Amino acid sequence: MEKPVIWAALQLSSQENVSENLARVEVLVVEAARRGATTVVLPENFAYMGNEEGKRNIAEDLDAGGGPIARRLADAARSARVTIVAGGFPERAHDPARPYNTCAVFGADGRLTARYRKIHLFDVEIADGTKYRESASTTAGDRPVVTEIDGVKLGLSICYDVRFPELYRALSSAGAEAIVVPAAFTLLTGKDHWLVLLRARAIEAQAYVVAAAQWGKHPGGRATFGKSCVIDPWGEVIAQASEGEGIAMATLDPSYLDRVRANLPSLTHRRL
Repeated sequence: MEKPVIWAALQLSSQENVSENLARVEVLVVEAARRGATTVVLPENFAYMGNEEGKRNIAEDLDAGGGPIARRLADAARSARVTIVAGGFPERAHDPARPYNTCAVFGADGRLTARYRKIHLFDVEIADGTKYRESASTTAGDRPVVTEIDGVKLGLSICYDVRFPELYRALSSAGAEAIVVPAAFTLLTGKDHWLVLLRARAIEAQAYVVAAAQWGKHPGGRATFGKSCVIDPWGEVIAQASEGEGIAMATLDPSYLDRVRANLPSLTHRRL
């Protein structure tokens, strides 16, 4: 990390209307930029929270330049002069019925500079009886991704990934100084596990964690937890959104990162 930077995590309550969801993204990106952010992280499913057929219908071919979602994100990044980390949206895969869940990075010039396809898919039945089978409608990725934004080496991940520390160890080994966790965490699991897991990942990797979340009620009866936040390398929550849509913003400070890693050099003590 070269110098202090201000990053923002958006908190949204996305619904089925893609255009309306993107309009909310554009408003909050402008607001975050006005307040000094140079990078803005969007939650998972920022463009669409609805049924699987709708998700397939909006999937975009990023290799061919993308579609309406990618174009609007690129325009928003250029207009606000910020980098946008687009938390998770459908990217066409070899199986048209199972698009990737992709986190894409658009630079301040609007160019697509990196993308990560979600590796760990959410196949669970939670305590309230709700069942999720993400693998039935999503193709899993297979490669950790570290990119560079604002001079910060950034590891990419999405939502359910946060339960798999081996992914974050791989990101840390690849030099990650910050990690994003865009998410649509369920209300039931979020209230007990969201902040605990995020703090653990920050402490283990000795890295900043920027977590952008969905909040509220969505089509199909789904409810998400929110609590978008930024966590420092010591595991402290240094910014957090309250209820509803909003922004969590904080400064990522290289001198603090270096101090944590020097005072407790656990990353140099690894043996496995």
